[in-house]
This record gives sequence, structure tokens and C-alpha cells, in this order.
Amino acid sequence: MLERERIIEIVVAVTAVFLMLGAMITVGSTYGGADGTLSPEGGEMLVGAIVGFIFLLTAAGIGLAYLLNDPEDGLEDEDEPEAQNAV
Repeated sequence: MLERERIIEIVVAVTAVFLMLGAMITVGSTYGGADGTLSPEGGEMLVGAIVGFIFLLTAAGIGLAYLLNDPEDGLEDEDEPEAQNAV
């Protein structure tokens, strides 16, 4: 069985991918021509969707890092043993 944190990460990632696919399909159907080509405005919108996807995943990653970080993991105390050994 997967841990709770891993399930949350998977759900966030899959949701972001579905949002990206939805944006790409919307841009393609709105700005696409009858012969399957994309207009210049559609190309700009597609680049904007890709940049938005990058920012969305960055924000989701930072948010998950803060929400799922447990103080009991010992991540905050990793630097202290090095400081004690140096003395």
C-alpha cells in the first residue's frame, strides 16, 4: 500500500497533467485549421499553456514540500551533527 503523502503527490501530478492536456486540446480545437495546422495565435497560446504548466508544477512542488514535510523526519536536524563533529 502506498503512503498517504505519495498518494497526494500522485493525485496532484495527474491533475496537473489532465489540466495541461485539456488546455492543449482547447487550444488545438479553437485555433486549429481544417487541415490540421495551428495558426500563429494558436502557437502563442500553446507556448503560454506550456509555460503555465511549468509554473503550475513548480508551485505545486513547493506547496507539497511545505505541506508534507514532517518535523519528525529529521530533515531540519541534518546539519547539526556536522557542526558538533567540527568542534
